[in-house]
This record gives sequence, C-alpha cells and structure tokens, in this order.
Amino acid sequence: MPYSVSGDSCTVDREPGDEELYIQQAVVFLEDAIKYRSINHRVDAGSLRLYRWYYSGIIQWGLGLTIAVVLLLAFMERPSSFSMSSDPRHRSPAWQPPCGLTESIEMICLIILSVDVAVKSYLIGWEEFRKSKWLIGYTVVISISVIDWVLSVSMVCDEKLRVRRLLRPFFLLQNSSLMKKTLKCIKRTLPEIASVILLLALHLCLFTMIGMLLFAKSEDPKKNGEWELHFRNLPSSLTSLLVLLTTANNPDVMIPAYSLNRGYAIFFVAFSVIGTYCLMNLLTAIIYNQFRGYLLMSVQTSFLRRRLGIRAAFQVLTCQGARRAAGERVRVDAVLEVMSRVKMKRYYRAAITMVAQQYEDVGFMDREQFTKIFDELDKDCIKEHPPLPQYSSPTLQRLQLIFSHYYLILFGNAVALANVVCICTVLVLNSEKSTEERDNFVLEIINLCFILYYLFEMCVKIFAFGWQGYLSYRNNIFDGFLTVLLLALQITIFITYRLPYSQWEPSTHSVSLWEMIRLVNLLIVFRFLRIIPDIKLMALVASTLLDLVKNLRAFAGILVVVYYVFAVFGIWLFEGAIKPPPESSVPANTSMENITSNFSVACGTYEQLEYWPNNFDDFGAAIILLYDVMIVNNWQAFIDAYSRYTTEWSKIYFVCWWLISSVMWVNLFVALILENFIYKWDRSHSCSVIDVERIRYETSVQLIFREQVQEPTEEELVCQLHQHPHLQLQW
Repeated sequence: MPYSVSGDSCTVDREPGDEELYIQQAVVFLEDAIKYRSINHRVDAGSLRLYRWYYSGIIQWGLGLTIAVVLLLAFMERPSSFSMSSDPRHRSPAWQPPCGLTESIEMICLIILSVDVAVKSYLIGWEEFRKSKWLIGYTVVISISVIDWVLSVSMVCDEKLRVRRLLRPFFLLQNSSLMKKTLKCIKRTLPEIASVILLLALHLCLFTMIGMLLFAKSEDPKKNGEWELHFRNLPSSLTSLLVLLTTANNPDVMIPAYSLNRGYAIFFVAFSVIGTYCLMNLLTAIIYNQFRGYLLMSVQTSFLRRRLGIRAAFQVLTCQGARRAAGERVRVDAVLEVMSRVKMKRYYRAAITMVAQQYEDVGFMDREQFTKIFDELDKDCIKEHPPLPQYSSPTLQRLQLIFSHYYLILFGNAVALANVVCICTVLVLNSEKSTEERDNFVLEIINLCFILYYLFEMCVKIFAFGWQGYLSYRNNIFDGFLTVLLLALQITIFITYRLPYSQWEPSTHSVSLWEMIRLVNLLIVFRFLRIIPDIKLMALVASTLLDLVKNLRAFAGILVVVYYVFAVFGIWLFEGAIKPPPESSVPANTSMENITSNFSVACGTYEQLEYWPNNFDDFGAAIILLYDVMIVNNWQAFIDAYSRYTTEWSKIYFVCWWLISSVMWVNLFVALILENFIYKWDRSHSCSVIDVERIRYETSVQLIFREQVQEPTEEELVCQLHQHPHLQLQW
C-alpha cells in the first residue's frame, strides 16, 4: 500500500493549540521504541499518563512479584513441600497450610492480574483487544482460575485436582514479549524438529525389531540374559534402546550378549553411532539453523517496532511545527525537551542529547537526522575511567607509574595463585585429620601474610588511581571488598583464639576455629577469580555466561513453564505411587546394613540405588526428579520403577519430558550459546585483554542479530502509521 509523504499538510487528531500533548506523545513513542513495545495504544493525555504509570518500574516490578508469588504457591499448597527431606522412609509430616491461607493469597494475586488485563485492554482499545490472542487467553485463564478457586473454597480445600495450577505458567508467558517471540519461534521450528524425531523413531523401531530377532528366547537358559533383561517384549526393547540412545545404560545393556559373543557388539555400536552421534547431532544442527532463522524474523519485528516508534515521534513533532517550518522538520528545542522527559539509561540520554545539540545552530532536524540520532541506542557503552591524580613530587610520580602498571596486576594474580596452592597443600596434608586434630596456626600465619599483601596492593592502587579511579574498575571493587572482609575475619580469629591466652580451647566458643578458617579460605579461593578478566579467552567465556544470565531469560522462563506443567501433571499421575517396603520405613539413624538385609532388590533398580527421595509426592520433589531425568543419567531407573508401580503407559510421560527438556530445550540453549559466543568472538577478535576489560558489552538478543536485520522502508513505516487505531495522521 504505497503512500505519498509530504510535509505540506499534516494534522494530528487532537485539540488545536495543545502544546503539551505532542510532547507527551513523542515521549511515549520513544519509550516504546526503546523497549521494543507496540505503539498501537491510546494517545490522549489521560491515557498517556496511565500508560506511563503502568509501564513504570515499580508497577512492572509489582506485577512480576505477583506472578512469582502465584507460581511459588505450588510449594506451599497440598501436597506441601515444607519438610526437611522428601524421602518417604524417614520424612517428617510436612506443614500443611490451613484452608484459606493460600487461597487468600491467590485471590489477591488474581485481583491484581485482573486489574492488569483491564488496564491493558483499555489502553489498546477494543479493536486491538479483539486481535490480541494473548490478551484474550489472559482473560480466559483468569476466569477459569477464579471459577476453580470458588470450587476449591466450596469444597473446603479438599478437591483432588486444581486445574488453575496447570494454568499459572501462562501468566509468566504473557508478561514477557521476548518469551512470546521465543515460543512462536519454537512453534515454527517444530515441523523441522518433528522430521528428525520421526527419523529417530524409525531408527529406533528398526533396531528394536532387529534386536528382538537377535536376542530371542533360547532353550538354553544361560543364553537368555539379554532377552530376559532388555528384549523380553516390545515395550522393554524400545525402552532399552531409547535409553541407549542417551548413553545412560551403556555398556550395561550389551554386557549379557557381549559376554557370550563379541560379535553382538556390532549391533549396539552401530545403533549408537547412527542414532547418538549422527542423528542426535544432526538434530542439534537443524534446531540451531531453523530456530536462528525464525528468531531473526522475530527480532526483525522488534526492530520494526523501534523504527516505527521513532517515526511516530518524529511525525507528531513535525505536525506540531508544520506551520513554522517548510517540509518535514522538527525543532531541536522540542527534541531536547522530549529527551529530557524520556525514561532511559543516562549514558544513552547523554549520547543522544549530545548529537541532537549539534543541530542547535540550524534550529531544525529532518527525518533522516532525527532517526540517525537514535542509532546511539545500538552502540556499546564505553566505560571511561577518571584521570589519574596529579602529584607534584617526582618520587610520587615514579611510584604512581610503578603501582599503576599492568605488571602489578600480573604479580597480584601470581600471588593469588600461590595463596591457593598453599591452601591446597595444607588441605592435602590435613585431609586424614579431624578438625580437632588439625594445627591451624600455620595456616593462619600464611593467610595473614597474604592478606597483608592484598591490603598493601589495595592501598597502592588507591594511591595510583585515586578513590574514584580505583572504584571505576569492577575487579578492584571485588578485590577490595574481599580484602577488607578477610582482614576483619583474620583479626577476629586472633582476638578470639590467641588473646589474651594462646591456650584457649576452641570448643569453648560458639563458632569453631576451623569454621572461621574455612570461611577465610573460601573467600581467598573466590579472590583467585580475579585472573578471569586478564585472560582474553577466559574473559570472553565469562562475559558470554553473564550475558546468558542477563539476556536469555526468555529461554529460562520457558523452561520454568515446562517444568511447572510437567511437575503438576506428575503429581496428578504419580503422587504416592512409590511406597518403600515396610522394612525400610525405619528411623533415620538406622544403619543401611540392617535395612538392606531384610529384603533383596535387583542391582541398578530404583530401590537398590536408594532413589526414594526422587518422587512426585510434592512439588519440590517433582522438580528435582524432572531435573534428574533431564540430565538422563540413570533415567532408566525412574522409567522402570514407575512402570512397575503404576503402568507401562507411564513411560510416555518420561519420554515426552526427555524429548521436550533434553532434546529440544537443551539444543535450543546450545544454539543460543553458540550465537552469543560467536557474536562476542567476532567483536573482540581484534581487542586486547585491556580492551575486553574496558568495554562493557550490552549484548541483547536484538543486538546479536543487528547486522542481519533489514532496515524497514519508508513505505512500510507510513503504512503502519496509517493503520494506527488511535493516532489519525493525514498526509
């Protein structure tokens, strides 16, 4: 839909002469652009004030806290997770909240969420609400939760199932735009993933049939080991080879046959090579390639939102000044006024304002100039350190040069390494001694010497860089804090145990000497982490991990949703399914020899491995069990146990969880780690170690794909602005 753009006639649907409204509209549009939000909301003065209040930090923080409280209620609700142990053999009765406690908290949260959906619906209007599937789903989920809450209260909290527990993760999903995009990308990637999974299923079925033919029951009982343990029937054969696909039961699964004929190893090796090393890695490659493409499309949408917000801000400012300027231009003083009100990071505001002030002599900015000043949002923040203090004395200047040299940092790292080596040596020498038998005096003296050096290093750095310069380095803050803490602890140890009499007994004190020494040593070991920024590759890896924590929260949020849903289903299906034998339900201080002597179990089973704490008896225990299965080490023990205690159909639950968590999500996470690391590696390839420390990378998902994102055309932006439901622009 092409539109001709001209600045000769431009009107905005608002009251004439309202000089404040266009400023408010521009401010909100720019805030939408910074946060990649949609601009399709009401733009009258009252709605804009409500809009900014709604997206203020404290309101969004309160909304996030409400969602967190709703999700955490699962740990408190029946069956409660508030017990010291999840082991049913010696688990104390869990604290059960009285009826109405969790329900009251939940109702308060539901009221807050209802207000949230009402405010969102009002701000975007009825037409936009009808188009938003997420808001419609939000309303439906709240309605079902309220109905289910009423049923719970009417049954005096004695209902078997709480349907609303299964719907709670939806609140987390709908509150994150990046999480929605990620979920949409996963949905679009599923056909490609399903094709490889189908190939894996064919591979599994083919080898299952071959295995059942190779290891059929023989008339000689001595040759039936493989058949009896792993290929007795179709479900057992499929399960054994599926677990072998994850290498969890290798080489146990082939030992009975391999002990009879070494040629049988060819079957298992061929299965593993084709399935584990070829098809599974091919699945990782396909997920990486396809998901990256779809995520790029999603990031393209976010970038379009940013450009659209900037274009809308320019347009409302242009309309306000149309009578005073020929063509599409905005007044610089209006731009500076808008920038003073926009909520954004200070260094971005300062950078954009500085660029805008360059046009003050002209007085006006055109569309390209206005758009270009916001390119500062895509640039890194270079952290500038304060200048070094000036000393008049030549001696002090020489000392300042020495103490600010990079070699001092290297020497400090060598000292930290020597400190860790000393601690390791003392620990090895005292490893066979109890804490009462150890002579900690030598270790105290060694620690004190190193701590005094750390204190000396901190003082000379403060002398060389000044207080502000010293605190401008994050490594110095870390080192200084640990040094002061170590010195305080060491002084406390000497005052407590060496003064006024060195023969004081440690047992007479509430905190043992060994505990305090161990705390000191732990802090020293943490101080050794200071070497990370001084090794380029290690600094790059550490920076990548930090960015994963900061910027890939959407993937963690989706994993939380999947964990939550499967944990609730697991409790519904398997709560109390596994009960230990009566002989094993004994006090916790009974020896294991007495327990295992009363009954015998097969080697490698759930019972023999003492996996009793891993169960679905409460929400906390279910989360840990799902994590153990996601790791896939010995997950066959859980499959076998629940198929014996419940039904063979329980295997479907565990296989579905393995596919979603270990196959899909872990591969997606690996794909994003690769993309993040490659992005950082390309940017820092020409940087030195000092540059890597000096530059603080703000690597978001949008910035990772910034170079691949296409710039939207003017026609696309104009078309989107004409479709705005509340901002009536005429060209």
